[in-house]
Amino acid sequence: MSRYSVLLVDDEEEVCQVIMKKLDWESMGFCIAGYARNGIEALELAEEIQADVVMADIKMPYMDGLTLCRKLKEIYPKIKVIIFTGFDEFEYAKEAIKIEVEEYILKPVRARELREVFERIRRNLDQEMDEKQNIAKLREYYMQSLPVLQENFYTSLLEGRIAGDAIEQYARNYQVDLSGPYYIVSVLHISKAEEEGAQAAIDPLLLSMSVKKLAEEQLAGIWNSKVVTYLGDSVVITQLQEEEAVTRFTDTMDRLCKMAKRVCNACVTAGVGHLCSSPQQLFVSYQGAKNAVSYRVLYGNTRAISIAEMDPQESADAPWEEPYIQKILKKIKMGEMQPLTEAVLEFTAKIAGSRMSLQKYRILIMELITEIFRFGANNRMNLEEIFGTDSDVYTQAMQLESPESLGQWLKENCLKMQNMVLHERQDTTKSFVDKAIEYVSEHYSDQELSIEVICKYLNVSAAYFSTVFKKETGKTFINYLTDYRMGKAVDLLLMEKEKTYIIAQKVGYSDPNYFSYVFKKQFGMSPSKYKTMKLEQN
Repeated sequence: MSRYSVLLVDDEEEVCQVIMKKLDWESMGFCIAGYARNGIEALELAEEIQADVVMADIKMPYMDGLTLCRKLKEIYPKIKVIIFTGFDEFEYAKEAIKIEVEEYILKPVRARELREVFERIRRNLDQEMDEKQNIAKLREYYMQSLPVLQENFYTSLLEGRIAGDAIEQYARNYQVDLSGPYYIVSVLHISKAEEEGAQAAIDPLLLSMSVKKLAEEQLAGIWNSKVVTYLGDSVVITQLQEEEAVTRFTDTMDRLCKMAKRVCNACVTAGVGHLCSSPQQLFVSYQGAKNAVSYRVLYGNTRAISIAEMDPQESADAPWEEPYIQKILKKIKMGEMQPLTEAVLEFTAKIAGSRMSLQKYRILIMELITEIFRFGANNRMNLEEIFGTDSDVYTQAMQLESPESLGQWLKENCLKMQNMVLHERQDTTKSFVDKAIEYVSEHYSDQELSIEVICKYLNVSAAYFSTVFKKETGKTFINYLTDYRMGKAVDLLLMEKEKTYIIAQKVGYSDPNYFSYVFKKQFGMSPSKYKTMKLEQN
Protein backbone atom coordinates (compact mmCIF):
# COMPACT_ATOMS: atom_id res chain seq x y z
CA MET A 1 0.00 0.00 0.00
CA SER A 2 1.30 3.46 -0.95
CA ARG A 3 1.96 5.93 1.86
CA TYR A 4 0.68 9.44 1.20
CA SER A 5 2.11 12.57 2.82
CA VAL A 6 -0.01 14.95 4.90
CA LEU A 7 0.74 18.59 5.70
CA LEU A 8 -1.07 20.07 8.75
CA VAL A 9 -1.60 23.84 8.92
CA ASP A 10 -2.82 25.62 12.06
CA ASP A 11 -1.54 28.62 13.99
CA GLU A 12 -2.02 26.66 17.22
CA GLU A 13 0.69 24.03 17.43
CA GLU A 14 -1.25 22.15 20.11
CA VAL A 15 -4.05 21.50 17.60
CA CYS A 16 -1.62 19.92 15.14
CA GLN A 17 -0.13 17.77 17.91
CA VAL A 18 -3.59 16.53 18.90
CA ILE A 19 -4.47 15.65 15.30
CA MET A 20 -1.18 13.78 14.92
CA LYS A 21 -2.05 11.61 17.93
CA LYS A 22 -5.70 11.02 17.07
CA LEU A 23 -5.06 8.36 14.42
CA ASP A 24 -2.70 5.53 13.57
CA TRP A 25 -1.58 7.29 10.39
CA GLU A 26 0.82 4.61 9.21
CA SER A 27 -1.78 1.83 9.30
CA MET A 28 -4.09 4.05 7.24
CA GLY A 29 -1.44 4.58 4.59
CA PHE A 30 -0.43 8.15 5.53
CA CYS A 31 2.47 9.93 7.16
CA ILE A 32 2.60 13.41 8.63
CA ALA A 33 5.27 15.06 6.51
CA GLY A 34 5.20 18.34 8.43
CA TYR A 35 3.11 21.13 9.87
CA ALA A 36 3.00 24.88 9.39
CA ARG A 37 1.65 27.69 11.55
CA ASN A 38 0.28 29.85 8.72
CA GLY A 39 -0.52 29.80 5.03
CA ILE A 40 2.69 31.43 3.82
CA GLU A 41 4.82 28.91 5.69
CA ALA A 42 2.60 26.11 4.34
CA LEU A 43 3.22 27.21 0.73
CA GLU A 44 6.96 27.03 1.32
CA LEU A 45 6.66 23.58 2.90
CA ALA A 46 4.38 22.31 0.11
CA GLU A 47 7.16 22.95 -2.43
CA GLU A 48 9.65 20.93 -0.37
CA ILE A 49 7.61 17.92 0.78
CA GLN A 50 5.20 17.60 -2.19
CA ALA A 51 2.25 16.82 0.08
CA ASP A 52 -0.64 14.68 -1.20
CA VAL A 53 -3.08 16.03 1.41
CA VAL A 54 -3.20 19.41 3.16
CA MET A 55 -5.39 19.86 6.25
CA ALA A 56 -5.71 23.53 7.12
CA ASP A 57 -7.53 25.79 9.54
CA ILE A 58 -9.36 28.80 8.08
CA LYS A 59 -8.48 31.50 10.60
CA MET A 60 -4.71 31.99 10.56
CA PRO A 61 -2.44 35.04 10.51
CA TYR A 62 -0.71 36.33 7.34
CA MET A 63 -2.67 34.04 5.00
CA ASP A 64 -5.98 32.36 5.82
CA GLY A 65 -6.76 28.73 5.01
CA LEU A 66 -9.08 29.40 2.09
CA THR A 67 -6.50 31.61 0.35
CA LEU A 68 -3.88 28.94 0.98
CA CYS A 69 -6.10 26.24 -0.52
CA ARG A 70 -6.84 28.36 -3.55
CA LYS A 71 -3.13 28.91 -4.20
CA LEU A 72 -2.33 25.23 -3.63
CA LYS A 73 -4.98 24.17 -6.12
CA GLU A 74 -3.53 26.55 -8.70
CA ILE A 75 -0.02 25.12 -8.29
CA TYR A 76 -0.91 21.47 -7.57
CA PRO A 77 -4.33 20.72 -9.15
CA LYS A 78 -4.38 17.10 -7.87
CA ILE A 79 -3.69 17.95 -4.21
CA LYS A 80 -6.40 16.97 -1.70
CA VAL A 81 -7.44 19.74 0.71
CA ILE A 82 -9.35 19.42 4.00
CA ILE A 83 -10.61 22.50 5.82
CA PHE A 84 -11.18 22.26 9.59
CA THR A 85 -12.50 25.24 11.48
CA GLY A 86 -14.44 26.40 14.49
CA PHE A 87 -16.57 28.72 12.35
CA ASP A 88 -19.81 27.22 11.08
CA GLU A 89 -20.51 29.96 8.53
CA PHE A 90 -22.24 29.39 5.20
CA GLU A 91 -19.98 31.78 3.27
CA TYR A 92 -16.90 29.82 4.34
CA ALA A 93 -18.49 26.52 3.35
CA LYS A 94 -19.62 27.96 0.01
CA GLU A 95 -16.10 29.19 -0.77
CA ALA A 96 -14.67 25.82 0.26
CA ILE A 97 -16.97 24.07 -2.22
CA LYS A 98 -15.98 26.55 -4.90
CA ILE A 99 -12.28 25.71 -4.58
CA GLU A 100 -13.10 21.97 -4.48
CA VAL A 101 -11.93 21.04 -0.99
CA GLU A 102 -12.38 17.38 -0.08
CA GLU A 103 -14.02 17.97 3.28
CA TYR A 104 -15.18 20.82 5.53
CA ILE A 105 -14.83 19.69 9.18
CA LEU A 106 -15.92 21.63 12.25
CA LYS A 107 -13.80 21.74 15.40
CA PRO A 108 -13.44 19.93 17.70
CA VAL A 109 -12.33 17.22 15.27
CA ARG A 110 -13.53 13.75 16.27
CA ALA A 111 -11.22 10.80 15.62
CA ARG A 112 -13.90 8.66 13.97
CA GLU A 113 -14.97 11.40 11.59
CA LEU A 114 -11.35 12.19 10.72
CA ARG A 115 -10.58 8.51 10.09
CA GLU A 116 -13.54 8.17 7.73
CA VAL A 117 -12.46 11.27 5.80
CA PHE A 118 -8.89 10.05 5.36
CA GLU A 119 -9.97 6.53 4.44
CA ARG A 120 -12.11 7.97 1.68
CA ILE A 121 -9.28 10.21 0.51
CA ARG A 122 -6.90 7.25 0.51
CA ARG A 123 -9.31 5.29 -1.67
CA ASN A 124 -9.46 8.22 -4.10
CA LEU A 125 -5.68 8.55 -4.13
CA ASP A 126 -5.28 4.80 -4.67
CA GLN A 127 -7.73 4.94 -7.54
CA GLU A 128 -5.90 7.83 -9.16
CA MET A 129 -2.60 5.99 -8.72
CA ASP A 130 -4.09 2.81 -10.18
CA GLU A 131 -5.41 4.72 -13.18
CA LYS A 132 -1.97 6.14 -13.84
CA GLN A 133 -0.34 2.72 -13.54
CA ASN A 134 -3.09 0.58 -15.02
CA ILE A 135 -1.44 -1.32 -17.84
CA ALA A 136 -4.67 -1.92 -19.71
CA LYS A 137 -5.55 1.77 -19.70
CA LEU A 138 -2.02 2.71 -20.69
CA ARG A 139 -2.17 0.20 -23.52
CA GLU A 140 -5.52 1.60 -24.62
CA TYR A 141 -4.09 5.13 -24.56
CA TYR A 142 -1.03 3.89 -26.44
CA MET A 143 -3.18 2.27 -29.12
CA GLN A 144 -5.20 5.47 -29.49
CA SER A 145 -1.96 7.42 -29.92
CA LEU A 146 -0.41 4.86 -32.26
CA PRO A 147 -1.53 6.43 -35.58
CA VAL A 148 0.06 9.74 -34.60
CA LEU A 149 3.22 8.00 -33.38
CA GLN A 150 3.46 6.04 -36.62
CA GLU A 151 3.00 9.18 -38.73
CA ASN A 152 5.74 10.96 -36.74
CA PHE A 153 7.99 7.92 -37.18
CA TYR A 154 7.54 7.92 -40.94
CA THR A 155 8.19 11.65 -41.23
CA SER A 156 11.33 11.25 -39.09
CA LEU A 157 12.54 8.60 -41.55
CA LEU A 158 11.87 11.01 -44.43
CA GLU A 159 13.97 13.63 -42.66
CA GLY A 160 16.78 11.16 -41.91
CA ARG A 161 16.60 11.96 -38.18
CA ILE A 162 16.69 8.37 -36.90
CA ALA A 163 20.00 6.54 -36.57
CA GLY A 164 20.17 3.24 -38.41
CA ASP A 165 20.62 1.16 -35.27
CA ALA A 166 17.49 2.69 -33.69
CA ILE A 167 15.06 2.23 -36.59
CA GLU A 168 14.27 -1.42 -35.86
CA GLN A 169 13.45 -0.69 -32.20
CA TYR A 170 11.18 2.24 -33.11
CA ALA A 171 9.45 0.12 -35.74
CA ARG A 172 8.70 -2.58 -33.14
CA ASN A 173 7.47 -0.01 -30.60
CA TYR A 174 5.14 1.63 -33.12
CA GLN A 175 4.06 -1.67 -34.71
CA VAL A 176 5.41 -0.74 -38.14
CA ASP A 177 6.46 -3.50 -40.54
CA LEU A 178 9.65 -2.50 -42.36
CA SER A 179 10.66 -5.95 -43.58
CA GLY A 180 11.26 -4.67 -47.15
CA PRO A 181 13.56 -5.83 -48.57
CA TYR A 182 13.35 -2.82 -50.91
CA TYR A 183 11.91 0.65 -50.26
CA ILE A 184 10.84 3.57 -52.40
CA VAL A 185 9.30 6.98 -51.69
CA SER A 186 6.87 8.89 -53.89
CA VAL A 187 5.64 12.45 -53.51
CA LEU A 188 2.11 13.34 -54.64
CA HIS A 189 2.30 17.05 -55.40
CA ILE A 190 -0.88 18.99 -56.21
CA SER A 191 -0.33 21.85 -58.66
CA LYS A 192 -2.25 25.10 -58.24
CA ALA A 193 -5.42 25.52 -60.28
CA GLU A 194 -4.55 26.55 -63.80
CA GLU A 195 -8.01 27.88 -64.50
CA GLU A 196 -11.06 28.95 -62.58
CA GLY A 197 -13.29 25.98 -61.95
CA ALA A 198 -14.19 23.24 -59.54
CA GLN A 199 -10.63 22.79 -58.27
CA ALA A 200 -10.27 26.49 -57.48
CA ALA A 201 -13.43 26.32 -55.38
CA ILE A 202 -12.09 23.51 -53.16
CA ASP A 203 -10.11 24.32 -50.06
CA PRO A 204 -6.46 23.22 -50.69
CA LEU A 205 -6.38 21.29 -47.42
CA LEU A 206 -9.55 19.39 -48.30
CA LEU A 207 -8.20 18.73 -51.79
CA SER A 208 -4.99 17.32 -50.29
CA MET A 209 -7.02 15.06 -47.98
CA SER A 210 -9.09 13.89 -50.95
CA VAL A 211 -5.95 12.92 -52.90
CA LYS A 212 -4.49 11.16 -49.86
CA LYS A 213 -7.67 9.14 -49.34
CA LEU A 214 -7.72 8.16 -53.02
CA ALA A 215 -4.06 7.04 -52.82
CA GLU A 216 -4.78 4.92 -49.76
CA GLU A 217 -7.75 3.28 -51.50
CA GLN A 218 -5.89 2.57 -54.75
CA LEU A 219 -2.66 1.31 -53.21
CA ALA A 220 -4.22 -0.85 -50.51
CA GLY A 221 -4.09 -4.55 -51.25
CA ILE A 222 -1.81 -4.10 -54.27
CA TRP A 223 1.28 -2.46 -52.79
CA ASN A 224 2.66 -2.45 -49.28
CA SER A 225 2.34 1.34 -49.01
CA LYS A 226 1.85 3.88 -46.25
CA VAL A 227 0.58 7.37 -47.13
CA VAL A 228 1.50 10.26 -44.80
CA THR A 229 1.01 14.00 -45.04
CA TYR A 230 4.29 15.88 -44.97
CA LEU A 231 4.99 19.54 -45.76
CA GLY A 232 1.70 19.91 -47.64
CA ASP A 233 2.17 16.86 -49.88
CA SER A 234 0.99 13.27 -49.62
CA VAL A 235 4.07 11.08 -49.37
CA VAL A 236 3.85 7.38 -50.21
CA ILE A 237 6.35 5.02 -48.56
CA THR A 238 6.29 1.66 -50.33
CA GLN A 239 8.03 -1.64 -49.67
CA LEU A 240 8.79 -3.89 -52.63
CA GLN A 241 9.67 -7.56 -52.77
CA GLU A 242 11.88 -7.28 -55.85
CA GLU A 243 13.79 -4.58 -57.72
CA GLU A 244 11.94 -5.26 -60.97
CA ALA A 245 8.66 -4.17 -59.32
CA VAL A 246 9.73 -0.50 -59.58
CA THR A 247 8.48 -0.19 -63.16
CA ARG A 248 5.06 -1.64 -62.33
CA PHE A 249 4.83 0.58 -59.27
CA THR A 250 5.65 3.68 -61.33
CA ASP A 251 2.88 2.74 -63.77
CA THR A 252 0.47 2.40 -60.84
CA MET A 253 1.40 5.89 -59.64
CA ASP A 254 0.88 7.23 -63.16
CA ARG A 255 -2.65 5.77 -63.23
CA LEU A 256 -3.27 7.24 -59.78
CA CYS A 257 -2.42 10.74 -61.07
CA LYS A 258 -4.88 10.41 -63.93
CA MET A 259 -7.54 9.07 -61.56
CA ALA A 260 -6.94 12.02 -59.21
CA LYS A 261 -7.68 14.37 -62.10
CA ARG A 262 -10.93 12.57 -62.87
CA VAL A 263 -12.15 11.82 -59.32
CA CYS A 264 -10.76 14.73 -57.29
CA ASN A 265 -10.30 17.26 -60.10
CA ALA A 266 -6.70 17.69 -58.90
CA CYS A 267 -3.58 18.11 -61.04
CA VAL A 268 -1.23 15.68 -59.32
CA THR A 269 2.39 14.91 -60.14
CA ALA A 270 3.81 11.73 -58.61
CA GLY A 271 7.55 12.05 -58.13
CA VAL A 272 9.08 8.60 -57.67
CA GLY A 273 12.42 8.41 -55.84
CA HIS A 274 15.24 5.92 -56.12
CA LEU A 275 14.85 2.36 -54.91
CA CYS A 276 16.83 1.74 -51.74
CA SER A 277 17.67 -1.31 -49.67
CA SER A 278 17.45 0.12 -46.13
CA PRO A 279 14.86 2.15 -44.19
CA GLN A 280 17.73 4.45 -43.25
CA GLN A 281 17.97 5.51 -46.91
CA LEU A 282 14.31 6.51 -47.17
CA PHE A 283 15.24 10.17 -46.77
CA VAL A 284 17.49 9.81 -49.84
CA SER A 285 14.63 8.30 -51.84
CA TYR A 286 12.43 11.15 -50.61
CA GLN A 287 14.92 13.76 -51.85
CA GLY A 288 14.94 12.00 -55.23
CA ALA A 289 11.14 11.99 -55.31
CA LYS A 290 11.08 15.76 -54.68
CA ASN A 291 13.62 16.27 -57.44
CA ALA A 292 11.48 14.18 -59.75
CA VAL A 293 8.45 16.41 -59.07
CA SER A 294 10.48 19.43 -60.25
CA TYR A 295 10.74 17.84 -63.72
CA ARG A 296 7.02 18.55 -64.25
CA VAL A 297 8.04 21.88 -65.80
CA LEU A 298 9.52 19.85 -68.67
CA TYR A 299 7.17 16.88 -68.87
CA GLY A 300 3.90 18.27 -67.48
CA ASN A 301 1.81 17.25 -64.49
CA THR A 302 -0.93 14.63 -64.04
CA ARG A 303 1.64 11.89 -64.47
CA ALA A 304 4.32 9.93 -62.60
CA ILE A 305 7.96 10.94 -63.05
CA SER A 306 10.74 8.60 -61.90
CA ILE A 307 14.00 10.23 -60.87
CA ALA A 308 15.86 7.08 -61.96
CA GLU A 309 14.66 7.73 -65.52
CA MET A 310 15.18 11.50 -65.45
CA ASP A 311 18.59 11.55 -63.75
CA PRO A 312 20.28 8.12 -63.84
CA GLN A 313 23.51 9.63 -62.44
CA GLU A 314 21.87 10.37 -59.11
CA SER A 315 22.37 7.40 -56.78
CA ALA A 316 20.18 6.42 -53.86
CA ASP A 317 23.27 5.18 -52.06
CA ALA A 318 25.30 8.35 -52.49
CA PRO A 319 24.34 10.78 -49.71
CA TRP A 320 24.43 8.30 -46.82
CA GLU A 321 26.63 10.49 -44.67
CA GLU A 322 24.13 13.08 -43.32
CA PRO A 323 22.58 10.87 -40.58
CA TYR A 324 26.04 9.80 -39.42
CA ILE A 325 27.30 13.38 -39.21
CA GLN A 326 24.13 14.54 -37.44
CA LYS A 327 24.48 11.66 -34.98
CA ILE A 328 28.02 12.80 -34.10
CA LEU A 329 26.80 16.37 -33.52
CA LYS A 330 23.93 15.11 -31.39
CA LYS A 331 26.32 13.09 -29.21
CA ILE A 332 28.53 16.17 -28.79
CA LYS A 333 25.57 18.03 -27.36
CA MET A 334 24.51 15.16 -25.07
CA GLY A 335 27.81 15.50 -23.20
CA GLU A 336 28.78 11.82 -22.84
CA MET A 337 32.19 10.69 -24.11
CA GLN A 338 31.51 7.01 -24.88
CA PRO A 339 28.46 7.49 -27.17
CA LEU A 340 30.36 10.22 -29.03
CA THR A 341 33.34 7.93 -29.56
CA GLU A 342 31.04 5.18 -30.85
CA ALA A 343 29.34 7.57 -33.28
CA VAL A 344 32.71 8.64 -34.71
CA LEU A 345 33.79 5.00 -35.10
CA GLU A 346 30.51 4.17 -36.84
CA PHE A 347 31.04 7.06 -39.27
CA THR A 348 34.64 6.16 -40.15
CA ALA A 349 33.76 2.44 -40.48
CA LYS A 350 31.10 3.42 -43.01
CA ILE A 351 33.72 5.40 -44.97
CA ALA A 352 36.12 2.46 -44.92
CA GLY A 353 33.49 0.13 -46.37
CA SER A 354 32.01 2.49 -48.96
CA ARG A 355 34.73 2.29 -51.68
CA MET A 356 33.99 5.85 -52.67
CA SER A 357 35.97 7.81 -55.23
CA LEU A 358 38.52 10.43 -54.22
CA GLN A 359 36.21 13.15 -55.54
CA LYS A 360 33.34 11.85 -53.42
CA TYR A 361 35.65 11.64 -50.38
CA ARG A 362 36.64 15.28 -50.83
CA ILE A 363 33.00 16.32 -51.02
CA LEU A 364 32.25 14.25 -47.90
CA ILE A 365 35.04 15.91 -45.91
CA MET A 366 33.84 19.33 -47.05
CA GLU A 367 30.30 18.54 -45.89
CA LEU A 368 31.64 17.22 -42.58
CA ILE A 369 33.66 20.39 -41.93
CA THR A 370 30.70 22.58 -42.96
CA GLU A 371 28.36 20.86 -40.51
CA ILE A 372 30.93 21.04 -37.71
CA PHE A 373 31.46 24.76 -38.26
CA ARG A 374 27.71 25.38 -38.46
CA PHE A 375 27.28 23.50 -35.17
CA GLY A 376 30.10 25.50 -33.60
CA ALA A 377 28.62 28.81 -34.73
CA ASN A 378 25.16 27.87 -33.39
CA ASN A 379 26.72 27.03 -30.03
CA ARG A 380 28.92 30.15 -29.89
CA MET A 381 32.23 28.24 -29.98
CA ASN A 382 35.65 29.66 -30.74
CA LEU A 383 36.71 26.94 -33.19
CA GLU A 384 40.23 28.36 -33.48
CA GLU A 385 40.80 27.07 -29.94
CA ILE A 386 39.94 23.60 -31.19
CA PHE A 387 41.49 23.39 -34.65
CA GLY A 388 44.21 26.02 -34.32
CA THR A 389 45.08 28.79 -36.76
CA ASP A 390 48.08 27.27 -38.58
CA SER A 391 46.12 25.81 -41.52
CA ASP A 392 42.55 25.51 -42.69
CA VAL A 393 40.55 22.63 -41.22
CA TYR A 394 39.74 21.09 -44.60
CA THR A 395 43.46 20.75 -45.33
CA GLN A 396 44.03 19.17 -41.91
CA ALA A 397 41.39 16.53 -42.61
CA MET A 398 42.52 15.81 -46.18
CA GLN A 399 46.12 15.20 -45.06
CA LEU A 400 45.00 12.23 -42.96
CA GLU A 401 45.92 9.02 -44.76
CA SER A 402 43.31 6.52 -43.53
CA PRO A 403 39.78 6.30 -42.11
CA GLU A 404 41.36 5.32 -38.77
CA SER A 405 43.50 8.47 -38.63
CA LEU A 406 40.47 10.54 -39.68
CA GLY A 407 38.50 8.91 -36.86
CA GLN A 408 41.20 9.71 -34.30
CA TRP A 409 41.43 13.34 -35.48
CA LEU A 410 37.64 13.68 -35.47
CA LYS A 411 37.27 12.11 -32.03
CA GLU A 412 39.87 14.38 -30.43
CA ASN A 413 38.34 17.55 -31.86
CA CYS A 414 34.75 16.51 -31.17
CA LEU A 415 35.64 15.77 -27.54
CA LYS A 416 37.07 19.30 -27.30
CA MET A 417 33.80 20.63 -28.69
CA GLN A 418 31.88 18.51 -26.22
CA ASN A 419 33.83 20.02 -23.32
CA MET A 420 33.09 23.50 -24.67
CA VAL A 421 29.37 22.70 -24.82
CA LEU A 422 29.44 21.43 -21.22
CA HIS A 423 31.29 24.50 -19.98
CA GLU A 424 28.95 26.79 -21.91
CA ARG A 425 25.96 25.00 -20.37
CA GLN A 426 27.43 25.31 -16.89
CA ASP A 427 28.24 28.98 -17.48
CA THR A 428 24.70 29.57 -18.75
CA THR A 429 23.24 27.91 -15.67
CA LYS A 430 25.55 29.88 -13.40
CA SER A 431 24.68 33.10 -15.21
CA PHE A 432 21.01 32.18 -14.88
CA VAL A 433 21.31 31.82 -11.09
CA ASP A 434 23.57 34.86 -10.81
CA LYS A 435 20.91 36.97 -12.51
CA ALA A 436 18.31 35.73 -10.03
CA ILE A 437 20.59 36.48 -7.07
CA GLU A 438 21.40 39.92 -8.47
CA TYR A 439 17.68 40.58 -8.95
CA VAL A 440 17.02 39.65 -5.31
CA SER A 441 19.78 41.97 -4.10
CA GLU A 442 18.18 44.87 -6.02
CA HIS A 443 14.50 44.11 -5.33
CA TYR A 444 14.40 42.33 -1.93
CA SER A 445 12.44 45.27 -0.52
CA ASP A 446 9.65 44.72 -3.07
CA GLN A 447 6.75 43.16 -1.20
CA GLU A 448 5.49 41.54 -4.43
CA LEU A 449 8.76 39.71 -5.10
CA SER A 450 8.01 36.01 -5.60
CA ILE A 451 9.08 33.03 -7.64
CA GLU A 452 6.50 34.03 -10.28
CA VAL A 453 8.01 37.53 -10.55
CA ILE A 454 11.59 36.25 -10.87
CA CYS A 455 10.57 33.65 -13.48
CA LYS A 456 8.80 36.29 -15.54
CA TYR A 457 11.94 38.43 -15.38
CA LEU A 458 14.14 35.51 -16.49
CA ASN A 459 11.54 34.23 -18.98
CA VAL A 460 11.66 30.64 -17.68
CA SER A 461 9.18 28.22 -16.13
CA ALA A 462 8.89 28.00 -12.36
CA ALA A 463 9.61 24.25 -12.44
CA TYR A 464 12.90 24.68 -14.34
CA PHE A 465 13.94 27.69 -12.29
CA SER A 466 13.28 25.93 -8.97
CA THR A 467 15.31 22.89 -10.02
CA VAL A 468 18.30 24.89 -11.28
CA PHE A 469 18.30 27.39 -8.41
CA LYS A 470 18.24 24.72 -5.72
CA LYS A 471 20.91 22.68 -7.49
CA GLU A 472 23.25 25.69 -7.67
CA THR A 473 22.57 27.27 -4.26
CA GLY A 474 21.37 24.35 -2.14
CA LYS A 475 18.26 26.34 -1.21
CA THR A 476 14.80 26.84 -2.62
CA PHE A 477 14.23 30.34 -3.94
CA ILE A 478 11.81 31.14 -1.09
CA ASN A 479 14.38 30.04 1.51
CA TYR A 480 17.10 32.06 -0.20
CA LEU A 481 14.90 35.17 -0.37
CA THR A 482 13.94 34.79 3.30
CA ASP A 483 17.59 34.37 4.38
CA TYR A 484 18.62 37.39 2.32
CA ARG A 485 15.86 39.56 3.77
CA MET A 486 16.68 38.44 7.31
CA GLY A 487 20.35 39.31 6.73
CA LYS A 488 19.38 42.79 5.59
CA ALA A 489 16.99 43.10 8.53
CA VAL A 490 19.83 42.33 10.97
CA ASP A 491 21.99 45.03 9.32
CA LEU A 492 19.20 47.59 9.64
CA LEU A 493 18.47 46.59 13.23
CA LEU A 494 22.05 47.16 14.30
CA MET A 495 22.90 50.16 12.12
CA GLU A 496 19.71 52.25 12.13
CA LYS A 497 17.42 53.41 14.88
CA GLU A 498 14.25 52.47 13.03
CA LYS A 499 11.17 50.85 14.45
CA THR A 500 10.48 47.23 13.65
CA TYR A 501 7.59 47.95 11.29
CA ILE A 502 9.78 50.34 9.26
CA ILE A 503 12.52 47.70 8.95
CA ALA A 504 9.88 45.13 7.96
CA GLN A 505 8.77 47.34 5.07
CA LYS A 506 12.36 47.99 3.99
CA VAL A 507 13.07 44.27 3.65
CA GLY A 508 9.84 43.41 1.83
CA TYR A 509 7.26 42.57 4.52
CA SER A 510 3.97 44.45 4.53
CA ASP A 511 2.87 42.82 7.80
CA PRO A 512 5.23 43.66 10.70
CA ASN A 513 3.76 40.82 12.79
CA TYR A 514 4.65 38.30 10.10
CA PHE A 515 8.12 39.84 9.81
CA SER A 516 8.61 39.36 13.57
CA TYR A 517 7.32 35.78 13.25
CA VAL A 518 9.81 34.94 10.46
CA PHE A 519 12.63 36.69 12.31
CA LYS A 520 11.96 34.72 15.48
CA LYS A 521 11.78 31.50 13.49
CA GLN A 522 15.16 32.35 11.92
CA PHE A 523 17.05 33.57 14.99
CA GLY A 524 15.06 32.16 17.90
CA MET A 525 14.10 35.54 19.33
CA SER A 526 12.20 38.72 18.47
CA PRO A 527 13.91 41.55 16.54
CA SER A 528 14.02 43.84 19.60
CA LYS A 529 15.51 41.12 21.82
CA TYR A 530 18.07 40.26 19.13
CA LYS A 531 19.13 43.91 18.90
CA THR A 532 19.46 44.23 22.68
CA MET A 533 21.54 41.04 22.87
CA LYS A 534 23.92 42.18 20.11
CA LEU A 535 24.36 45.64 21.63
CA GLU A 536 25.17 44.12 25.02
CA GLN A 537 27.73 41.82 23.40
CA ASN A 538 29.44 44.79 21.81
